[in-house]
Amino acid sequence: MIGGKRISIVVPAYNEEKRLPKVLKRVPDFVDEVIVVDDGSTDGTYSAALQMVEEDPRVVPIRLEENCGKGCAMREGIKHARGDVIVFMDADGQHIPEEVGKLVEPIVQGEADVVIGARRLEVQGKRPLHRRLSNMITTRLLRLKLGTYVYDTQSGFRAYRRGFLPGIESSRYEVESEMLIKAVKMGARIKEVPVSMVYGVETGHFKVEDVFRFLYALIRF
Repeated sequence: MIGGKRISIVVPAYNEEKRLPKVLKRVPDFVDEVIVVDDGSTDGTYSAALQMVEEDPRVVPIRLEENCGKGCAMREGIKHARGDVIVFMDADGQHIPEEVGKLVEPIVQGEADVVIGARRLEVQGKRPLHRRLSNMITTRLLRLKLGTYVYDTQSGFRAYRRGFLPGIESSRYEVESEMLIKAVKMGARIKEVPVSMVYGVETGHFKVEDVFRFLYALIRF
């Protein structure tokens, strides 16, 4: 808890049995709960989350029987989150848990309603080529849709004030775009803070068809 505000982290996880515990062990003490949603993994992700409960009772494991996508897992996590501020963080270790405070602080201090962890240019340059190209295309199109400048529209490392947490309809990676579009329409104050990222650890679930899902979301929302 910070400034009287409860902090929840939602961690969608798919086949992250080995890396998930390392991520959870680094969650800051001020976080009140960590909702881990196993998105129908075929490995021991859920078991790993259950074992972490013994070490850290803040961990709340949720199991989806079938893999339905990142957006689906995030939607399920929100159902169980009780925080005033909801943070979304990946399970593969590319997000730095120690930096959660950078996302939460502007909301607690009343400076923003949504805070995006913006990846620096030199850090994004370490991403696979197809990810850089898709990110460039989606970012420019989304800026036009929003009518405002957001440097890193596709970052999944984010925090939302509960009152500006939109309902999620998307099931996969277009979820970040949907939520941003809806938050702006709700009048949310958007702020970006620079964060570090660890690349080379992604599990690579992003597919080319996700670009088409993004385009559909851009039109739909």
